[in-house]
Amino acid sequence: MSLVGNLADLGLGEILQIVSLSRKSGVLTLQSRNRQGVVVFRFGQVIRATANTIKYFLGEELLKRKIVDQECLIKALQVQQSGAYRERLGTILINRFNIPAGKIEEVVREQIERVVYSFFSWDEGRFEFELRDEVETIDDFRVDPLQFMLEQGLSPQFLAMEGSRIIDEKRHRGDVLEEEAPPLPPGSWPAVSETADDNLQQQEQAAASPVVSGREVVIVEDDQFLRDLLNEAFSRSGDAVFTFARSEDALITIDTLYRAGNRPSLLLDLIMPRMDGSGVLGGLELLELVHGNFPELPVLVISDYRNSDAERRIREAGADFLLKPRKNDFAEARLAEQFAARIIAALDRVTAGIRLENPADDVNLGDELRLELGDIGDQPFSTVVPSTGISLLRGMLEELHDPALGGGVILLLLRFASEFMGRAVIFLVKERYIVGIGQFGINSQGKSADKLIRSLKIPLDEESLFTPVLAGHLPMKVAPAKNPWNDYLFQKIGGEPAEIFLGPLISEGDIVAILYGDNLPDRKPIGDTDSLEIFLSQAGVAMEKGLLTQRLKIRNQEGA
Repeated sequence: MSLVGNLADLGLGEILQIVSLSRKSGVLTLQSRNRQGVVVFRFGQVIRATANTIKYFLGEELLKRKIVDQECLIKALQVQQSGAYRERLGTILINRFNIPAGKIEEVVREQIERVVYSFFSWDEGRFEFELRDEVETIDDFRVDPLQFMLEQGLSPQFLAMEGSRIIDEKRHRGDVLEEEAPPLPPGSWPAVSETADDNLQQQEQAAASPVVSGREVVIVEDDQFLRDLLNEAFSRSGDAVFTFARSEDALITIDTLYRAGNRPSLLLDLIMPRMDGSGVLGGLELLELVHGNFPELPVLVISDYRNSDAERRIREAGADFLLKPRKNDFAEARLAEQFAARIIAALDRVTAGIRLENPADDVNLGDELRLELGDIGDQPFSTVVPSTGISLLRGMLEELHDPALGGGVILLLLRFASEFMGRAVIFLVKERYIVGIGQFGINSQGKSADKLIRSLKIPLDEESLFTPVLAGHLPMKVAPAKNPWNDYLFQKIGGEPAEIFLGPLISEGDIVAILYGDNLPDRKPIGDTDSLEIFLSQAGVAMEKGLLTQRLKIRNQEGA
Protein backbone atom coordinates (compact mmCIF):
# COMPACT_ATOMS: atom_id res chain seq x y z
CA MET A 1 0.00 0.00 0.00
CA SER A 2 2.27 2.79 -1.21
CA LEU A 3 0.79 6.31 -1.12
CA VAL A 4 2.28 9.28 -2.95
CA GLY A 5 0.74 12.70 -3.42
CA ASN A 6 0.32 16.33 -2.41
CA LEU A 7 -0.48 17.48 1.12
CA ALA A 8 -2.91 19.99 -0.41
CA ASP A 9 -4.96 17.08 -1.82
CA LEU A 10 -4.71 14.62 1.06
CA GLY A 11 -4.08 16.05 4.51
CA LEU A 12 -1.95 14.53 7.24
CA GLY A 13 -5.02 13.54 9.25
CA GLU A 14 -6.37 11.44 6.36
CA ILE A 15 -2.96 9.87 5.74
CA LEU A 16 -2.67 8.85 9.41
CA GLN A 17 -6.17 7.35 9.26
CA ILE A 18 -5.37 5.25 6.18
CA VAL A 19 -2.16 3.81 7.63
CA SER A 20 -3.83 3.16 11.00
CA LEU A 21 -6.76 1.30 9.46
CA SER A 22 -4.53 -0.74 7.16
CA ARG A 23 -2.28 -1.73 10.10
CA LYS A 24 0.77 -1.49 7.84
CA SER A 25 4.43 -1.03 8.74
CA GLY A 26 6.44 1.55 6.86
CA VAL A 27 7.80 5.06 6.59
CA LEU A 28 5.88 8.24 5.82
CA THR A 29 8.13 10.98 4.40
CA LEU A 30 6.92 14.60 4.25
CA GLN A 31 8.51 17.48 2.34
CA SER A 32 7.35 21.10 2.48
CA ARG A 33 9.66 23.77 1.12
CA ASN A 34 12.94 23.17 2.97
CA ARG A 35 11.23 21.22 5.75
CA GLN A 36 11.46 17.45 5.97
CA GLY A 37 9.70 15.05 8.29
CA VAL A 38 9.58 11.30 8.86
CA VAL A 39 6.95 9.21 10.66
CA VAL A 40 7.63 5.49 11.21
CA PHE A 41 4.80 2.99 11.65
CA ARG A 42 4.76 -0.57 12.95
CA PHE A 43 1.47 -2.41 12.31
CA GLY A 44 -0.38 0.89 11.99
CA GLN A 45 1.04 2.47 15.18
CA VAL A 46 3.47 5.42 15.24
CA ILE A 47 6.78 4.40 16.81
CA ARG A 48 9.04 7.29 15.66
CA ALA A 49 8.76 10.80 14.26
CA THR A 50 11.48 13.31 13.41
CA ALA A 51 11.64 16.70 11.66
CA ASN A 52 14.52 18.89 10.56
CA THR A 53 12.61 21.89 11.95
CA ILE A 54 12.78 20.66 15.57
CA LYS A 55 16.19 20.36 17.17
CA TYR A 56 16.12 17.62 19.76
CA PHE A 57 18.51 15.02 21.14
CA LEU A 58 17.54 12.27 23.52
CA GLY A 59 20.67 12.53 25.65
CA GLU A 60 20.22 16.25 26.27
CA GLU A 61 16.57 15.79 27.23
CA LEU A 62 17.41 12.95 29.63
CA LEU A 63 20.07 15.14 31.26
CA LYS A 64 17.64 18.05 31.55
CA ARG A 65 15.08 15.85 33.31
CA LYS A 66 17.79 14.27 35.50
CA ILE A 67 16.94 10.78 34.30
CA VAL A 68 20.67 10.23 33.61
CA ASP A 69 23.78 12.09 34.76
CA GLN A 70 26.55 13.32 32.52
CA GLU A 71 28.96 10.49 33.42
CA CYS A 72 26.36 7.83 32.57
CA LEU A 73 25.51 9.50 29.27
CA ILE A 74 29.18 9.79 28.23
CA LYS A 75 29.77 6.10 28.95
CA ALA A 76 26.66 5.12 27.01
CA LEU A 77 27.80 7.19 24.01
CA GLN A 78 31.22 5.51 24.16
CA VAL A 79 29.53 2.08 24.12
CA GLN A 80 27.49 3.15 21.10
CA GLN A 81 30.57 4.42 19.26
CA SER A 82 32.60 1.27 19.98
CA GLY A 83 29.74 -0.81 18.57
CA ALA A 84 29.85 1.12 15.27
CA TYR A 85 26.46 2.70 16.08
CA ARG A 86 24.61 -0.58 15.58
CA GLU A 87 22.50 0.09 18.70
CA ARG A 88 20.37 3.09 19.62
CA LEU A 89 21.32 5.16 22.65
CA GLY A 90 18.03 4.55 24.44
CA THR A 91 18.43 0.78 24.15
CA ILE A 92 22.00 0.98 25.52
CA LEU A 93 20.87 3.02 28.52
CA ILE A 94 18.16 0.49 29.32
CA ASN A 95 20.17 -2.69 28.76
CA ARG A 96 23.63 -1.62 29.99
CA PHE A 97 22.95 1.09 32.59
CA ASN A 98 19.57 0.00 34.01
CA ILE A 99 17.75 3.22 33.17
CA PRO A 100 14.00 2.48 33.48
CA ALA A 101 12.50 1.93 30.03
CA GLY A 102 9.28 3.64 31.09
CA LYS A 103 11.04 6.95 31.75
CA ILE A 104 12.78 6.95 28.37
CA GLU A 105 9.53 5.98 26.63
CA GLU A 106 7.71 8.87 28.32
CA VAL A 107 10.27 11.36 27.01
CA VAL A 108 10.20 9.88 23.51
CA ARG A 109 6.38 9.77 23.39
CA GLU A 110 6.17 13.45 24.25
CA GLN A 111 8.67 14.27 21.54
CA ILE A 112 6.90 12.14 18.91
CA GLU A 113 3.63 13.93 19.69
CA ARG A 114 5.33 17.32 19.44
CA VAL A 115 6.87 16.46 16.07
CA VAL A 116 3.68 15.00 14.55
CA TYR A 117 1.57 17.95 15.74
CA SER A 118 4.00 20.32 14.03
CA PHE A 119 3.33 18.61 10.68
CA PHE A 120 -0.32 19.74 10.75
CA SER A 121 0.82 23.28 9.90
CA TRP A 122 2.34 22.01 6.64
CA ASP A 123 -0.49 22.79 4.24
CA GLU A 124 1.59 22.32 1.09
CA GLY A 125 4.26 19.93 -0.10
CA ARG A 126 4.40 16.25 -0.93
CA PHE A 127 4.19 12.99 0.95
CA GLU A 128 5.15 9.38 0.32
CA PHE A 129 4.33 6.32 2.41
CA GLU A 130 6.54 3.33 1.67
CA LEU A 131 5.92 -0.14 3.04
CA ARG A 132 8.84 -1.53 5.07
CA ASP A 133 8.97 -4.95 6.72
CA GLU A 134 11.99 -4.07 8.87
CA VAL A 135 11.33 -0.57 10.21
CA GLU A 136 14.13 -0.90 12.76
CA THR A 137 16.76 -0.59 10.01
CA ILE A 138 15.48 2.53 8.31
CA ASP A 139 18.31 4.93 9.06
CA ASP A 140 21.75 5.61 10.44
CA PHE A 141 21.55 5.80 14.23
CA ARG A 142 24.31 8.42 14.29
CA VAL A 143 21.91 10.98 12.81
CA ASP A 144 18.81 9.73 14.61
CA PRO A 145 17.87 12.41 17.16
CA LEU A 146 15.33 10.22 18.96
CA GLN A 147 17.75 7.33 19.41
CA PHE A 148 14.85 5.13 20.51
CA MET A 149 12.03 3.14 18.91
CA LEU A 150 8.79 2.72 20.87
CA GLU A 151 7.66 -0.88 21.35
CA GLN A 152 4.03 0.14 21.97
CA GLY A 153 3.32 2.84 19.42
CA LEU A 154 0.98 5.80 19.51
CA SER A 155 -2.45 5.71 17.91
CA PRO A 156 -2.40 7.63 14.60
CA GLN A 157 -6.11 8.37 14.96
CA PHE A 158 -5.49 10.02 18.35
CA LEU A 159 -2.58 12.00 16.88
CA ALA A 160 -4.78 13.05 13.95
CA MET A 161 -7.60 14.32 16.19
CA GLU A 162 -5.29 16.04 18.66
CA GLY A 163 -3.12 17.56 15.93
CA SER A 164 -6.19 18.98 14.17
CA ARG A 165 -7.49 20.39 17.48
CA ILE A 166 -4.19 22.09 18.30
CA ILE A 167 -3.82 23.67 14.86
CA ASP A 168 -7.45 24.88 14.92
CA GLU A 169 -6.92 26.52 18.33
CA LYS A 170 -3.77 28.26 17.08
CA ARG A 171 -5.60 29.57 14.03
CA HIS A 172 -8.50 30.77 16.21
CA ARG A 173 -6.09 32.67 18.49
CA GLY A 174 -4.23 34.07 15.50
CA ASP A 175 -0.96 32.42 16.57
CA VAL A 176 1.90 31.95 14.15
CA LEU A 177 1.64 28.28 13.18
CA GLU A 178 5.32 27.88 12.43
CA GLU A 179 8.24 30.04 11.42
CA GLU A 180 8.12 30.53 7.68
CA ALA A 181 10.85 28.73 5.82
CA PRO A 182 12.34 29.88 2.49
CA PRO A 183 11.29 27.84 -0.57
CA LEU A 184 13.56 25.20 -2.04
CA PRO A 185 15.59 26.15 -5.12
CA PRO A 186 13.89 25.50 -8.49
CA GLY A 187 14.31 21.95 -9.72
CA SER A 188 14.95 20.46 -6.29
CA TRP A 189 11.40 19.15 -5.92
CA PRO A 190 10.56 15.78 -7.44
CA ALA A 191 7.63 15.88 -9.82
CA VAL A 192 4.32 14.74 -8.38
CA SER A 193 1.63 13.76 -10.85
CA GLU A 194 -1.70 15.52 -10.42
CA THR A 195 -4.42 12.93 -9.96
CA ALA A 196 -8.05 13.66 -10.69
CA ASP A 197 -9.79 13.38 -7.33
CA ASP A 198 -13.54 13.79 -7.59
CA ASN A 199 -13.98 12.43 -4.06
CA LEU A 200 -12.79 15.35 -1.88
CA GLN A 201 -16.21 17.00 -1.74
CA GLN A 202 -17.78 13.74 -0.61
CA GLN A 203 -15.13 13.26 2.09
CA GLU A 204 -15.79 16.80 3.31
CA GLN A 205 -19.52 16.09 3.28
CA ALA A 206 -19.02 12.96 5.38
CA ALA A 207 -16.76 14.75 7.85
CA ALA A 208 -18.94 17.85 8.21
CA SER A 209 -22.37 16.22 8.35
CA PRO A 210 -22.09 12.44 8.60
CA VAL A 211 -25.52 11.86 10.14
CA VAL A 212 -28.22 11.52 7.48
CA SER A 213 -31.87 10.52 7.58
CA GLY A 214 -31.71 7.50 5.25
CA ARG A 215 -29.28 4.66 4.70
CA GLU A 216 -25.68 5.51 3.81
CA VAL A 217 -24.25 3.55 0.87
CA VAL A 218 -20.56 3.65 0.01
CA ILE A 219 -19.85 2.56 -3.57
CA VAL A 220 -16.27 1.81 -4.63
CA GLU A 221 -16.08 1.21 -8.39
CA ASP A 222 -13.30 2.27 -10.76
CA ASP A 223 -15.57 2.20 -13.84
CA GLN A 224 -17.05 5.71 -14.08
CA PHE A 225 -20.12 4.63 -16.06
CA LEU A 226 -21.08 2.05 -13.43
CA ARG A 227 -20.23 4.43 -10.61
CA ASP A 228 -22.55 7.08 -12.04
CA LEU A 229 -25.28 4.54 -12.84
CA LEU A 230 -25.32 3.10 -9.31
CA ASN A 231 -25.03 6.53 -7.70
CA GLU A 232 -28.13 7.74 -9.53
CA ALA A 233 -30.08 4.55 -8.81
CA PHE A 234 -29.33 4.46 -5.06
CA SER A 235 -29.98 8.21 -4.76
CA ARG A 236 -33.43 7.77 -6.36
CA SER A 237 -34.11 5.14 -3.72
CA GLY A 238 -33.57 7.73 -0.99
CA ASP A 239 -30.11 6.60 0.09
CA ALA A 240 -27.23 8.95 0.90
CA VAL A 241 -24.55 7.80 -1.54
CA PHE A 242 -20.77 8.22 -1.39
CA THR A 243 -18.99 7.04 -4.55
CA PHE A 244 -15.26 6.49 -4.99
CA ALA A 245 -12.85 5.28 -7.64
CA ARG A 246 -10.01 4.60 -5.16
CA SER A 247 -9.92 2.41 -2.08
CA GLU A 248 -7.91 4.82 0.05
CA ASP A 249 -10.48 7.61 -0.42
CA ALA A 250 -13.35 5.28 0.44
CA LEU A 251 -11.59 3.99 3.56
CA ILE A 252 -11.34 7.50 5.01
CA THR A 253 -15.06 8.17 4.51
CA ILE A 254 -16.06 4.76 5.91
CA ASP A 255 -14.01 5.49 9.02
CA THR A 256 -15.48 9.01 9.33
CA LEU A 257 -19.05 7.72 9.06
CA TYR A 258 -18.37 4.88 11.49
CA ARG A 259 -16.84 7.13 14.16
CA ALA A 260 -19.87 9.42 13.83
CA GLY A 261 -22.10 6.49 14.84
CA ASN A 262 -23.32 5.53 11.36
CA ARG A 263 -23.16 2.05 9.84
CA PRO A 264 -23.00 2.38 6.03
CA SER A 265 -23.68 -0.44 3.59
CA LEU A 266 -20.80 -1.10 1.22
CA LEU A 267 -20.77 -2.04 -2.46
CA LEU A 268 -17.24 -2.90 -3.62
CA ASP A 269 -15.85 -3.76 -7.05
CA LEU A 270 -13.45 -6.70 -6.79
CA ILE A 271 -11.36 -5.89 -9.87
CA MET A 272 -9.75 -2.49 -9.33
CA PRO A 273 -6.23 -1.24 -8.54
CA ARG A 274 -4.78 -2.08 -5.13
CA MET A 275 -3.56 0.81 -3.01
CA ASP A 276 0.08 0.07 -3.82
CA GLY A 277 -0.58 -0.60 -7.52
CA SER A 278 0.66 -4.20 -7.25
CA GLY A 279 -2.42 -5.77 -8.81
CA VAL A 280 -6.11 -5.33 -9.53
CA LEU A 281 -7.75 -7.20 -6.64
CA GLY A 282 -8.12 -3.88 -4.85
CA GLY A 283 -11.69 -4.63 -3.82
CA LEU A 284 -10.51 -7.68 -1.88
CA GLU A 285 -7.80 -5.63 -0.18
CA LEU A 286 -10.37 -3.00 0.85
CA LEU A 287 -12.84 -5.65 2.02
CA GLU A 288 -10.29 -7.25 4.32
CA LEU A 289 -9.32 -3.85 5.75
CA VAL A 290 -13.00 -3.06 6.36
CA HIS A 291 -13.64 -6.48 7.90
CA GLY A 292 -10.66 -6.06 10.24
CA ASN A 293 -11.74 -2.60 11.41
CA PHE A 294 -15.55 -2.58 11.02
CA PRO A 295 -16.63 -6.25 10.98
CA GLU A 296 -20.36 -5.56 11.39
CA LEU A 297 -20.71 -3.47 8.20
CA PRO A 298 -22.73 -5.23 5.44
CA VAL A 299 -20.72 -5.67 2.22
CA LEU A 300 -21.65 -6.80 -1.29
CA VAL A 301 -18.77 -7.45 -3.72
CA ILE A 302 -19.34 -7.42 -7.49
CA SER A 303 -16.94 -8.60 -10.17
CA ASP A 304 -16.49 -9.00 -13.91
CA TYR A 305 -15.34 -12.62 -13.65
CA ARG A 306 -14.75 -15.46 -11.24
CA ASN A 307 -11.72 -15.96 -9.02
CA SER A 308 -12.16 -18.90 -6.67
CA ASP A 309 -9.52 -17.82 -4.14
CA ALA A 310 -10.93 -14.29 -4.00
CA GLU A 311 -14.50 -15.59 -3.58
CA ARG A 312 -13.40 -17.82 -0.70
CA ARG A 313 -11.78 -14.87 1.06
CA ILE A 314 -14.85 -12.71 0.39
CA ARG A 315 -17.07 -15.21 2.19
CA GLU A 316 -14.56 -15.64 5.00
CA ALA A 317 -14.92 -11.90 5.56
CA GLY A 318 -18.70 -12.31 5.85
CA ALA A 319 -19.52 -10.57 2.54
CA ASP A 320 -21.64 -11.69 -0.42
CA PHE A 321 -20.61 -11.86 -4.07
CA LEU A 322 -22.31 -11.30 -7.46
CA LEU A 323 -21.06 -11.30 -11.04
CA LYS A 324 -21.66 -8.18 -13.11
CA PRO A 325 -23.06 -8.26 -16.63
CA ARG A 326 -20.42 -8.01 -19.29
CA LYS A 327 -19.54 -4.51 -20.45
CA ASN A 328 -21.32 -4.91 -23.80
CA ASP A 329 -24.60 -5.48 -21.95
CA PHE A 330 -24.55 -1.95 -20.59
CA ALA A 331 -24.95 -0.55 -24.11
CA GLU A 332 -28.70 -1.17 -23.68
CA ALA A 333 -30.24 1.35 -21.28
CA ARG A 334 -32.95 -0.94 -19.94
CA LEU A 335 -30.43 -3.68 -19.14
CA ALA A 336 -28.33 -1.14 -17.28
CA GLU A 337 -31.37 0.00 -15.28
CA GLN A 338 -32.35 -3.59 -14.53
CA PHE A 339 -28.82 -4.32 -13.34
CA ALA A 340 -28.92 -1.32 -11.00
CA ALA A 341 -32.29 -2.46 -9.60
CA ARG A 342 -30.92 -5.97 -9.05
CA ILE A 343 -27.88 -4.62 -7.21
CA ILE A 344 -30.07 -2.44 -4.96
CA ALA A 345 -32.24 -5.45 -4.09
CA ALA A 346 -29.15 -7.60 -3.40
CA LEU A 347 -27.59 -4.97 -1.12
CA ASP A 348 -30.94 -4.57 0.68
CA ARG A 349 -30.90 -8.30 1.49
CA VAL A 350 -27.26 -8.22 2.60
CA THR A 351 -27.96 -5.19 4.81
CA ALA A 352 -30.90 -7.05 6.36
CA GLY A 353 -28.59 -9.98 7.16
CA ILE A 354 -30.10 -12.28 4.50
CA ARG A 355 -27.54 -14.30 2.57
CA LEU A 356 -27.95 -14.28 -1.20
CA GLU A 357 -29.32 -17.48 -2.71
CA ASN A 358 -26.65 -19.48 -4.58
CA PRO A 359 -24.30 -16.50 -4.86
CA ALA A 360 -21.50 -18.74 -6.13
CA ASP A 361 -23.40 -19.95 -9.18
CA ASP A 362 -21.57 -19.03 -12.36
CA VAL A 363 -24.34 -16.81 -13.71
CA ASN A 364 -23.80 -13.72 -15.83
CA LEU A 365 -26.31 -11.08 -14.75
CA GLY A 366 -26.55 -9.78 -18.30
CA ASP A 367 -27.78 -13.15 -19.58
CA GLU A 368 -30.15 -13.46 -16.63
CA LEU A 369 -31.62 -10.00 -17.17
CA ARG A 370 -32.07 -10.60 -20.88
CA LEU A 371 -33.94 -13.82 -20.14
CA GLU A 372 -36.24 -11.91 -17.82
CA LEU A 373 -36.89 -9.34 -20.55
CA GLY A 374 -37.54 -12.01 -23.19
CA ASP A 375 -34.60 -11.08 -25.40
CA ILE A 376 -32.92 -14.50 -25.48
CA GLY A 377 -34.24 -17.69 -26.93
CA ASP A 378 -32.13 -20.78 -26.57
CA GLN A 379 -28.82 -18.97 -27.12
CA PRO A 380 -27.11 -17.09 -24.27
CA PHE A 381 -26.13 -13.57 -25.27
CA SER A 382 -22.61 -13.77 -23.90
CA THR A 383 -21.44 -16.75 -25.98
CA VAL A 384 -20.10 -14.71 -28.90
CA VAL A 385 -19.20 -11.09 -29.28
CA PRO A 386 -19.71 -10.40 -33.00
CA SER A 387 -18.51 -6.79 -33.06
CA THR A 388 -14.96 -5.53 -32.99
CA GLY A 389 -15.62 -4.08 -29.53
CA ILE A 390 -13.83 -0.81 -30.30
CA SER A 391 -15.97 1.19 -27.86
CA LEU A 392 -15.21 -1.36 -25.15
CA LEU A 393 -11.54 -1.33 -26.12
CA ARG A 394 -11.28 2.42 -25.58
CA GLY A 395 -12.33 2.17 -21.94
CA MET A 396 -10.14 -0.87 -21.30
CA LEU A 397 -7.09 0.86 -22.75
CA GLU A 398 -7.68 3.80 -20.39
CA GLU A 399 -7.61 1.35 -17.49
CA LEU A 400 -4.55 -0.43 -18.90
CA HIS A 401 -2.50 2.78 -19.02
CA ASP A 402 -3.69 4.00 -15.62
CA PRO A 403 -0.50 4.48 -13.54
CA ALA A 404 -2.33 2.95 -10.56
CA LEU A 405 -2.62 -0.40 -12.35
CA GLY A 406 0.93 -1.40 -11.43
CA GLY A 407 1.43 -5.14 -11.86
CA GLY A 408 -2.20 -5.92 -12.70
CA VAL A 409 -1.82 -6.30 -16.50
CA ILE A 410 -2.44 -10.05 -16.45
CA LEU A 411 -5.67 -9.79 -14.46
CA LEU A 412 -6.90 -6.94 -16.65
CA LEU A 413 -6.20 -9.08 -19.73
CA LEU A 414 -8.38 -11.87 -18.32
CA ARG A 415 -11.05 -9.29 -17.57
CA PHE A 416 -11.10 -8.15 -21.23
CA ALA A 417 -10.93 -11.70 -22.61
CA SER A 418 -14.06 -12.59 -20.66
CA GLU A 419 -16.00 -10.33 -23.05
CA PHE A 420 -15.10 -12.58 -25.99
CA MET A 421 -14.82 -16.17 -24.80
CA GLY A 422 -16.44 -18.60 -22.44
CA ARG A 423 -13.19 -19.51 -20.71
CA ALA A 424 -9.54 -18.49 -20.85
CA VAL A 425 -6.17 -19.29 -19.32
CA ILE A 426 -3.03 -17.15 -19.07
CA PHE A 427 0.19 -19.11 -19.51
CA LEU A 428 3.53 -17.67 -18.44
CA VAL A 429 6.47 -18.45 -20.75
CA LYS A 430 9.49 -19.47 -18.68
CA GLU A 431 12.96 -20.67 -19.70
CA ARG A 432 11.96 -24.31 -20.28
CA TYR A 433 8.22 -24.54 -19.68
CA ILE A 434 4.88 -22.85 -20.24
CA VAL A 435 3.00 -22.71 -16.93
CA GLY A 436 -0.53 -21.63 -16.07
CA ILE A 437 -0.98 -18.59 -13.81
CA GLY A 438 -4.62 -17.46 -14.13
CA GLN A 439 -8.02 -18.37 -15.56
CA PHE A 440 -11.72 -17.74 -15.80
CA GLY A 441 -14.53 -20.11 -16.74
CA ILE A 442 -12.62 -23.37 -16.08
CA ASN A 443 -14.86 -26.04 -14.55
CA SER A 444 -12.71 -28.02 -12.13
CA GLN A 445 -15.49 -30.30 -10.85
CA GLY A 446 -15.75 -28.73 -7.42
CA LYS A 447 -12.00 -28.29 -6.91
CA SER A 448 -10.02 -25.05 -7.05
CA ALA A 449 -9.78 -24.01 -10.70
CA ASP A 450 -6.95 -21.59 -9.94
CA LYS A 451 -4.94 -24.34 -8.22
CA LEU A 452 -5.57 -26.65 -11.18
CA ILE A 453 -4.33 -24.03 -13.66
CA ARG A 454 -1.20 -23.33 -11.64
CA SER A 455 -0.33 -27.03 -11.81
CA LEU A 456 -0.20 -27.00 -15.64
CA LYS A 457 3.28 -27.27 -17.13
CA ILE A 458 4.07 -27.85 -20.84
CA PRO A 459 7.69 -28.17 -22.11
CA LEU A 460 8.80 -25.53 -24.61
CA ASP A 461 10.82 -28.03 -26.65
CA GLU A 462 7.83 -30.36 -27.21
CA GLU A 463 5.22 -29.89 -29.94
CA SER A 464 1.99 -28.34 -28.67
CA LEU A 465 -0.68 -25.89 -29.81
CA PHE A 466 1.56 -23.10 -28.42
CA THR A 467 4.45 -23.92 -30.80
CA PRO A 468 3.25 -21.83 -33.82
CA VAL A 469 2.56 -18.80 -31.61
CA LEU A 470 6.02 -18.99 -30.03
CA ALA A 471 7.60 -19.23 -33.48
CA GLY A 472 5.57 -16.52 -35.21
CA HIS A 473 4.91 -14.04 -32.36
CA LEU A 474 1.41 -13.51 -33.79
CA PRO A 475 -2.11 -14.19 -32.47
CA MET A 476 -4.12 -16.91 -34.21
CA LYS A 477 -7.30 -18.97 -34.16
CA VAL A 478 -6.71 -22.67 -34.68
CA ALA A 479 -8.48 -26.01 -34.63
CA PRO A 480 -6.42 -28.11 -32.20
CA ALA A 481 -4.33 -30.94 -33.62
CA LYS A 482 -3.92 -34.31 -31.96
CA ASN A 483 -0.70 -34.69 -30.00
CA PRO A 484 0.20 -35.78 -26.44
CA TRP A 485 0.62 -32.33 -24.92
CA ASN A 486 -2.60 -31.00 -26.42
CA ASP A 487 -4.42 -34.04 -25.05
CA TYR A 488 -2.83 -33.40 -21.65
CA LEU A 489 -4.03 -29.79 -21.67
CA PHE A 490 -7.61 -30.57 -22.69
CA GLN A 491 -7.87 -33.40 -20.20
CA LYS A 492 -6.79 -31.04 -17.43
CA ILE A 493 -9.07 -28.12 -18.31
CA GLY A 494 -12.11 -30.25 -19.06
CA GLY A 495 -12.72 -30.89 -22.76
CA GLU A 496 -11.43 -30.28 -26.28
CA PRO A 497 -12.93 -27.25 -28.08
CA ALA A 498 -13.52 -26.93 -31.82
CA GLU A 499 -11.67 -23.61 -32.03
CA ILE A 500 -9.00 -21.90 -29.91
CA PHE A 501 -7.71 -18.36 -29.73
CA LEU A 502 -4.04 -17.92 -28.87
CA GLY A 503 -2.59 -14.45 -28.28
CA PRO A 504 1.01 -13.66 -27.31
CA LEU A 505 1.85 -10.95 -24.78
CA ILE A 506 5.14 -9.46 -25.98
CA SER A 507 7.45 -7.36 -23.84
CA GLU A 508 10.88 -6.13 -24.96
CA GLY A 509 10.68 -8.35 -28.06
CA ASP A 510 10.05 -11.61 -26.17
CA ILE A 511 6.83 -13.51 -25.53
CA VAL A 512 6.32 -13.37 -21.78
CA ALA A 513 2.81 -14.86 -21.66
CA ILE A 514 0.17 -16.43 -23.92
CA LEU A 515 -3.59 -16.01 -23.67
CA TYR A 516 -5.51 -19.22 -24.41
CA GLY A 517 -9.27 -18.90 -25.00
CA ASP A 518 -12.17 -21.01 -26.24
CA ASN A 519 -15.96 -21.17 -26.06
CA LEU A 520 -16.60 -24.43 -24.27
CA PRO A 521 -19.07 -25.72 -23.33
CA ASP A 522 -21.15 -24.05 -26.09
CA ARG A 523 -18.69 -24.79 -28.94
CA LYS A 524 -19.70 -21.62 -30.77
CA PRO A 525 -17.30 -19.66 -33.01
CA ILE A 526 -15.14 -17.25 -31.06
CA GLY A 527 -15.97 -14.32 -33.33
CA ASP A 528 -14.05 -11.16 -34.15
CA THR A 529 -11.04 -10.66 -31.88
CA ASP A 530 -9.51 -7.57 -33.51
CA SER A 531 -9.93 -5.39 -30.42
CA LEU A 532 -8.60 -8.17 -28.17
CA GLU A 533 -5.49 -8.43 -30.35
CA ILE A 534 -5.00 -4.65 -30.12
CA PHE A 535 -5.36 -4.87 -26.38
CA LEU A 536 -2.74 -7.64 -26.23
CA SER A 537 -0.23 -5.48 -28.08
CA GLN A 538 -0.90 -2.53 -25.79
CA ALA A 539 -0.65 -4.77 -22.72
CA GLY A 540 2.88 -5.62 -23.80
CA VAL A 541 3.69 -1.91 -24.08
CA ALA A 542 2.25 -1.34 -20.60
CA MET A 543 4.41 -4.13 -19.20
CA GLU A 544 7.52 -2.63 -20.83
CA LYS A 545 6.66 0.76 -19.36
CA GLY A 546 6.15 -0.80 -15.92
CA LEU A 547 9.47 -2.64 -16.11
CA LEU A 548 11.27 0.53 -17.22
CA THR A 549 9.72 2.55 -14.39
CA GLN A 550 10.74 -0.12 -11.88
CA ARG A 551 14.32 -0.16 -13.17
CA LEU A 552 14.57 3.63 -13.05
CA LYS A 553 13.26 3.62 -9.49
CA ILE A 554 15.87 1.03 -8.45
CA ARG A 555 18.61 3.01 -10.21
CA ASN A 556 17.56 6.23 -8.48
CA GLN A 557 17.52 4.47 -5.10
CA GLU A 558 20.99 3.05 -5.69
CA GLY A 559 22.28 6.47 -6.74
CA ALA A 560 20.71 8.28 -3.79
